[in-house]
Amino acid sequence: MRSLAAGLAARGVRVAVCAPPAVDRLQDFGAAGAHHIPVARSSDPAALASLRGACADADLVHAHGLHAGMRAALALGGLRTPLVVTWHTRAYAEGARAPLLRLLEKRVARAASVVLAPSSDLVLRARRRGARDARYAPTAFPAPPAGPRLAPADAEARRNKTRAELGAVDRPLLVAVGSLERHRGYGILLDAARQWARAETPPLLVIAGEGPERSGLQARVWAEELPVCLLGRREDAAELIAAADLAVLPSRWEARSVLAQQALVAGVPLVASRVGGIPELVGDGAALVPYGDPGALAATVLRLLDDAPGRRELARRGRRQAASWPTEDATVAQVLSVYDELTSPRAGL
Repeated sequence: MRSLAAGLAARGVRVAVCAPPAVDRLQDFGAAGAHHIPVARSSDPAALASLRGACADADLVHAHGLHAGMRAALALGGLRTPLVVTWHTRAYAEGARAPLLRLLEKRVARAASVVLAPSSDLVLRARRRGARDARYAPTAFPAPPAGPRLAPADAEARRNKTRAELGAVDRPLLVAVGSLERHRGYGILLDAARQWARAETPPLLVIAGEGPERSGLQARVWAEELPVCLLGRREDAAELIAAADLAVLPSRWEARSVLAQQALVAGVPLVASRVGGIPELVGDGAALVPYGDPGALAATVLRLLDDAPGRRELARRGRRQAASWPTEDATVAQVLSVYDELTSPRAGL
């Protein structure tokens, strides 16, 4: 959102971002050239009234995420303002909540003038839910903060320091990053870790993230004496990934995984589930395994750890694939073309 707001503002578009104050403190939309309007992340009448007031004079509203799309649709009820909704990812619900999620997706898909999705399977999902117009719109991987480029020796020293802090000086290091939720596949990852724990030099797996599955995962790590460390929430994910021999992504589904993008940009070989938008994101720049198969995951990890030339080749292909991804400018240009299409005089005919 911040990248898009900055790019639109730089092109002369008047941008207002409706978000809770905590989001603005984190992203500083004012510095990006946008006006921040504090709106609670809620669907209660007061929050919807505040959102409706904020959108009253807008030429177009762009909601990011399924729940934001639903709130925007409710706030715009009765108005003819075009609504664009980006489904950045899928929501998950099981049991009695699953039908409610499908209903929510249908309401948002049908309320939107255009649904933008970062993976082809999400485009199909939106169309199945009744979207009038759903389009593939891959989001750009944000450029890293500007700063002095480290010399190779300094980068290697930082990598070694990170590995030492994690306890992976004389053993391979695997890194996974993401919220500790069931669909991330960490239970399967621990199953794989149980298999590679029998290796002569077992790799250390570190998982950065927090979530509802933490207690169950930690109990397994202790009970089964797995070579796994749960790091909790970290702000240095990029440094963790850069220090790794391999990055692992065992998810049940992903669109444009941030971990996958960080790994390929950094030249760190990636082993990932062959699901969702991952194959079209990584191309031949990662080793893909079936979701839910810990044997295949463990075997692929061990094979790559024993094959340094293979890891270097995978890293090379990953960097090449990352170079093909859309830039932030290209993403802004695509979104702006959608805005122009929806706000042109012909769009109201």
